[in-house]
This record gives sequence, C-alpha cells and structure tokens, in this order.
Amino acid sequence: MEILSQTQIKSWLPARPENAHKGLFGRVLIVAGSRSMCGAGFLCACSALTAGAGLVYWALPASMQPSFAAQLPEVITIPLAENATGEIAQSAWEFFPEFCKKYNPSLVILGPGMGESPLLPVLLENCALPLLVDADGLNALSRQAGWHRTWAQERPGILTPHPGEMARLLGQPVAADEKARQSQVETLAQLTGAVCLLKGAGTLISWANNSKLQTWKNPTGSSALAKAGAGDVLAGLIGGLWAQLGSAEGFSKHTAFKAAACGVYLHGLAGDLAAQEKGNFSVLARDVIAYLPRAFAVAEGK
Repeated sequence: MEILSQTQIKSWLPARPENAHKGLFGRVLIVAGSRSMCGAGFLCACSALTAGAGLVYWALPASMQPSFAAQLPEVITIPLAENATGEIAQSAWEFFPEFCKKYNPSLVILGPGMGESPLLPVLLENCALPLLVDADGLNALSRQAGWHRTWAQERPGILTPHPGEMARLLGQPVAADEKARQSQVETLAQLTGAVCLLKGAGTLISWANNSKLQTWKNPTGSSALAKAGAGDVLAGLIGGLWAQLGSAEGFSKHTAFKAAACGVYLHGLAGDLAAQEKGNFSVLARDVIAYLPRAFAVAEGK
C-alpha cells in the first residue's frame, strides 16, 4: 500500500488550457435527492462545479426543482417524476435516453440522497456511461442478488462506500482495523473492476492497473469531515475532476483512479484548512466546498 503525496496529486490534476471552453471540461449528470434529503444533490452539484467541470446537470424530484433552480443558477436542473414519498419514480427512466442524446453527458453520479428510489436499480442496470455510484446508489446495488456478476466491468466506474456500505456490499462485518479495511477495498475492486474507495480516517483507494492491484492511502483529512454531507461533496468533487480528466485523456480506469485520488486528497485538505480556522467541531460540508480553492492552490504548490 502506498501513501498519496502532494507531488503526485499535482501531476495528476487536470490541465486548464487558457484557450479552453466549457465543453472541453466535461458534462456531469447528477441523479440525486429526495424530499427528505434534498441537500445531498445541492452539495454534490456545487462541489462538481467548484472542481472545474464545464457543465453540471442535476436530475431531481420535480417538487424540489423550482427552489434549487433559483439557488443554483450555474446548474441545469431537470425535474423528474416522483412518488408519494418524494423519491424519484421509476417512470423517470423515460427521460434518460432522450436527455443523453440531446446533452451528451460525460458521466453520471448516481445515488446521493435518493433514499429507496425505484429508479436506482433501473439506472444501475441500464446506464452505459461512466458511472460514479455513491450513498443510496451503493445500498441499492447491495440489494441486487449477485450484483457483482452483473456489474458492467467494461464500463469505467467509481464506487465510494463508507464502512457500513462496504459491509453491505460484501456481506461482511464492518472492518475493525486497517488490515481488514485494505482487504475489503481490494476485494471490491477485484469483484467489480471499478476504482473503489473505502472512506474513513485514511481513506483507501484500490484499482486493478493492467490486472495488477494497486491500493493507496490518503494522508489528508480529520474528524472535521465526520459530518452529514461530506460524502456528497466528495462525490461531486471526484465527478467534476473525472469529467475534466476523461474529456482530455479518455474515460478509463486510469482517469477514474486519478480523479478519485485527487478528489480524496483535496477533500481532506480542504477539511484540514477549514478546521484550522473553524476547529474540528464546527466545519460543515459547505465549508469544505468553500475551502476547495485554497486546497487546489496548496496542491499545485502555489
């Protein structure tokens, strides 16, 4: 297992050519949110934009759309059909093929704040785009019998479980120590062929590079990040970075790994910088987004 360094992160960050336009920095489609967890998609979308994505689309329950469209003028919001409990309905799948044909999203972030939306298993089965699965998307995946046999290994993917979600995916107890954490994240990477995280103190990233398993540990971050919404920020950050790297270099396991590594490092660093001013008790998920510009500057050596 290797430790991520600032030098590596600097070399993996996406390039930002001065003569570029937004289309060169990728299009992120976020499918997120429900009546009871409406903030998840908001944080994810803000983070993806702050990470540098050229365009961000957020597909959300129709009842939420007017409010968030006003709060997020930079994000293109897409109202979807919802069920009686305020979760995105299965019939919302009808929007997806037409939307993809019209807007050509680079990748999809699926899951934050979606609850038990019946759209989740449909998208997990049918989405052919590069896919980052987080939060309730991972819970939906774990409920599918033999899910690891049907996961599309040829599709570039990133899975971002916390310890509880990892335990549900593998049908194992929550990892009790570093050795067990490494074993679990490597098992998930081998089962899926995806770039896999295991979040927590010293977040781990594992992936198969030309069939050779590599596992990395992140040195940044603290208990300041142990707050609701921090994972939504991380998902958007990784997705925004991957949109840029994939658009420039191709959507592959390699660009997925670089996006995940840079995202985890910057997320922890932004939390550390916020905690220097606000303390470990009082950092909010939105503060992590606010400190991302400083984190980018530090990572770039500025």
